[in-house]
Amino acid sequence: MGAASPSYRGHRYPVEIISHCVWLYHRLPLSFREVEEPMPGRGVIVSHETVRRRCAKFGQIYAHELCRRRPRPGDTWHLDEVFIKINGERHYLWRAVGQHGNVWDILVQPKRDTHAAVRFFRRPLKGPEDVPRAIVTDKPRSYGAAHRQVMPGGEHRPSKYLNNLAENSHQPPRQRERAMKGFRFVGGAQRFLSAFSGVSPRFRPRRHLMTAPGYRAGMTVRFAIWDQATGAAGRPTTA
Repeated sequence: MGAASPSYRGHRYPVEIISHCVWLYHRLPLSFREVEEPMPGRGVIVSHETVRRRCAKFGQIYAHELCRRRPRPGDTWHLDEVFIKINGERHYLWRAVGQHGNVWDILVQPKRDTHAAVRFFRRPLKGPEDVPRAIVTDKPRSYGAAHRQVMPGGEHRPSKYLNNLAENSHQPPRQRERAMKGFRFVGGAQRFLSAFSGVSPRFRPRRHLMTAPGYRAGMTVRFAIWDQATGAAGRPTTA
């Protein structure tokens, strides 16, 4: 894609090990210690603290590189929000999903009023070519007000029955939130959920709609893109 690979200068372990640990943590509901446990079986001795530091450093980098390679979201966006608890206080996780089910953006905010909706609407818009033809939301009035301010020329479809794409996309982060027993800080939640939403959905194809050969071929392509994003592609394999 013409972009420089992530830099691993000065790191003890090669990219294959680092990227595998990051993939395990963001794709499966594992703690840092649970990522550490099976690694000696691969001949790798790594501490859970090292896993934590590598996930913190490379998780968002990998997610950004994957997002650069994802398909365009299409001309219809699905927007929704769900509450999450951060240090015992209610916040809202806003999500934008493209018409083909790709998570396009997420944002953690303390409110779901018009100001919060306007801020979220503006995040994915890099230029006039990014303005969707239609957006689908639930029925809170803040969505309508934000749509009139940010995208007055597009169509707004407020309906609780048409927004399953966005609502279903909340399930994996909700499951991960429960596994992690919640979040402690807003910044930490935003960083983790940004990386999680960039990595995890890539490896969650709708398998029930695929044949076994189609699923295997699709996952092969996804892991090839992962190797490109992490910089592992083209490197000699290590023993």
